[in-house]
Amino acid sequence: MNAKRKIEVFTAGCPACEETIALVNRLACPSCEVEILDMHQPEAASRAKEYGVSRVPSVVINGKLADCCSAQGPDEKALQAAGLGQPQTTA
Repeated sequence: MNAKRKIEVFTAGCPACEETIALVNRLACPSCEVEILDMHQPEAASRAKEYGVSRVPSVVINGKLADCCSAQGPDEKALQAAGLGQPQTTA
């Protein structure tokens, strides 16, 4: 049985954030569980800090900040390389 891949998108409502949400939703597969987190909410900001999120928009895949989000903005190829849009299998 395939497990869900957890995708968390940290946003602040800006146009770049909206583009990232659209990108993630476009790339997501049925095995992806996408959650949008508003950095204006204390719970989201706290979770972002735990992941090392220092800018928005940022994408975390299965608890790991996507490489593209630590140095620059979200990038389609980097997100796919991190597993976005690919079924998660259990070992």
